[in-house]
Amino acid sequence: MGSNYNAAFFVHNRQFELATQPIPQLQPNDVTVDIAYCGICGTDLHIFHGAMPHRLGDRRVLGHEVSGTVSAVGSDVSNVIVGEKVAIRPLSSCGECPACKNGNNHVCYNLKFLGIDTNGGFAEKWTVPDYTLHTLPASLSLRDAALVEPLAVACHDVSRGRVQPGEDVLVIGGGPIGLLVAMAAKSAGGNVIVSEINETRLKIIDSLGYKTINPIKENLQDAVNQLTNNKGAEVVFEVSGSQAGVKACTETAAVRGRIVMVAIHPEPQPIDLFQFFWRELELFGARVYEPENYDQAIDMLAKGDVATDIMITDVTPLSGIQKAFESLEGDASAMKSLIEINA
Repeated sequence: MGSNYNAAFFVHNRQFELATQPIPQLQPNDVTVDIAYCGICGTDLHIFHGAMPHRLGDRRVLGHEVSGTVSAVGSDVSNVIVGEKVAIRPLSSCGECPACKNGNNHVCYNLKFLGIDTNGGFAEKWTVPDYTLHTLPASLSLRDAALVEPLAVACHDVSRGRVQPGEDVLVIGGGPIGLLVAMAAKSAGGNVIVSEINETRLKIIDSLGYKTINPIKENLQDAVNQLTNNKGAEVVFEVSGSQAGVKACTETAAVRGRIVMVAIHPEPQPIDLFQFFWRELELFGARVYEPENYDQAIDMLAKGDVATDIMITDVTPLSGIQKAFESLEGDASAMKSLIEINA
C-alpha cells in the first residue's frame, strides 16, 4: 500500500469519490488502525441526504462504526500494540468545559465526533488518539465487532433507563437502534416489547422472539396493558423519532416509569406533562455513550447476546460504497449495512 491509502470521500450531492491520501505522521499518542469493517449509520445517511454540510468542509471521509487492527503506534502509546484487534470510540472532548470537569466528557460542550467533524473510517487506514481505542477479545470477529459502536449507544440508553431484571420494557421503533436497544434491555433482564409499524421489520423482530405490537393495527396502550397486567411498562424507550412515539411514551408508562428519549427530534414536540405529575414519571435524555458502554457492548457481542447474523444484512466492498448508500434509501429490510475494507 506504500505511503498512501484508499479512502471514500463524500463530496456532497449524494456522491462519494474514491481517492488516495498520504498516511499522516504519527503523533506521540496516535494510533493507526487498518480498518476491517465500517458500518453505515443513520447519521451517515442523513449527511448523504444533505444534512450538516457546515460540519464537513469540502470533502470528508465519513464513517465511525469501525473495527480493525492496529498497524502503527506513536512513541507514547502504551494501551495497545501492533496487531491487536480494536474498536474505535469516535469522540473528542475538550476537557475544559463544565460537562468535562464534571466527568461527562461524552456530552462535552465542544464535543467533536470523529468521522463527521474529522475524517473517519470509510478508508483503509484511520489514525486516531490512543484513548479512543477498545481492544477486542480474540474470539470476536472483526465483522461482528463493527456493531460495537451502535450497540454501545443502546447500552448507554439502557443504562440511562436503569433497566432491572424482571421489569417490563417497551421499545417504540424497531429499526437498527431500536432492535439493539431491545437486545441490550433483554441482556439486562427486561421483558421486552417492541412497537413497530413496518411489517418487514416486525417479521425480523418476531423471528428473534420479542413480543411485538403494530400500533396501526391495534391500540398500543391497550396492548401494552394487556401484556403487563394493566400496569404499563417500567421503562419506555422512544426510538421512532415520531410525534406518535412521543405521545405513546406517557400513555404506556407505568406509575413511576422511566422514559428514555433515544431518537433525535430536531423540532419541539408536544408532550403530556400531566402524566408526569399524575404517575410521577421520569424523562431521561440519552446521547452517544461512555467508555463503560463500549466495554458492555464488547462483552455482549463476545457472549453471543446479539443476533449479529440478523443485524448485519449486507456487506459491500469500499469500491461499492456509492451503491451501498443508494440501496439503503427506503429499504426497511436493511438493519446494518457494512462496508468491508481490510477484512
